[in-house]
Formats: sequence, structure tokens, C-alpha cells
Amino acid sequence: MPRIPLFPTEEMSSAQRAVLDKIISGPRGKIQGPLRAALHNPELAERWQALGAILRYDTSLPPRLSELAIMITGRACNSPFEWYAHRIESEKAGIEAPILEALLLQQEPPGMSQDDAVIWKYATELNRHKSVSDSTYQAVVDRFGVRAVVELTALVGYYTLVAMTLNCHEIPLPEGVEPAFQLPQQGALS
Repeated sequence: MPRIPLFPTEEMSSAQRAVLDKIISGPRGKIQGPLRAALHNPELAERWQALGAILRYDTSLPPRLSELAIMITGRACNSPFEWYAHRIESEKAGIEAPILEALLLQQEPPGMSQDDAVIWKYATELNRHKSVSDSTYQAVVDRFGVRAVVELTALVGYYTLVAMTLNCHEIPLPEGVEPAFQLPQQGALS
């Protein structure tokens, strides 16, 4: 059960409705996940959806590599909703089941291409250490260029925001969908 009311609702303001219409008429084609919470602040939701659209649909990285980084981030952030939504997209982008299963187990996937391996290492290090080594950074630059390393870093950061929003507000999976993994026990800081 979500901790806050989720949109769309009948009581939406005209500003909220305008952002919702933009989301639905864009490449997403629907509203789900964190944007359902972000609509509490229409300006935030507008900018959020625009940033997300750029990072998801308009970078120099091919969809397969973007989805790989998103899946690594969703799992590292323990976000069942992010995992659910992007597993579907990952399969459409051609990520094979053994790679997805390894990511689910938080293991290095077998049989990755050179491109997959470079992205896996970068996204894994960034999620684990909040930065990457010089060699990992340079590998992305050498393989994909400076623009791509900036976009990849932003993509991981953006999907960390997505995961935190999904988890914190307890945005539910669609009815009938079971989480792919169990969340770790939540506890307050001492």
C-alpha cells in the first residue's frame, strides 16, 4: 500500500493534468512508477519526466546498454518496481535471460559482449562505491566517448532517484505481480 496518494486522480489540478497528458502522449505512453508520486508537485513532475525521457530515449547509448545500466541500478537499490518495469524493457532490448538472472542474483553475468561488460563494470562500481576507478572510467570513454560517459553517469543517478522514490513511497507493483526479490529489512538509523 503506498504511503501517499498516487496519481492520476479525479482531483488533479490543471497543471497536474497538463503534465500527465504530456507523459501519456510521449514515448512512455502511460504513467506508472515514480511519476505517480512526483505529480504532487507539477513543476517537479514536468522536469522529472523531461530528464527521464532524455536519459531513457535520447542518449548516445543503445537501448540494450541503457537497460543494462538501469537493471544493475534497480537491483543495487533493491527496487522491485524498477526491476519489474525494466525487465520487460530489457527483454525487448535483447538482453538475454542468463544475463538478467545473474543481475538479479547480483553476480557478474556470463557471456557478456565487450560492450555489455564495460557498462556492467561501470554501473556496478558506481552503484557500489558511488564513483568509479580511473580504468573503469577510461574504458567507457575509450569505447563510447565522453558524451556517453556523462550520459551513463546521469542515467545511473537518475534511476537511483527513481528507485528511492519507488521504495520510500512504497509504490506498489501492478496487481497480481510478485516482486522478483525480497527487500532487506528496513531499520532506522541509530
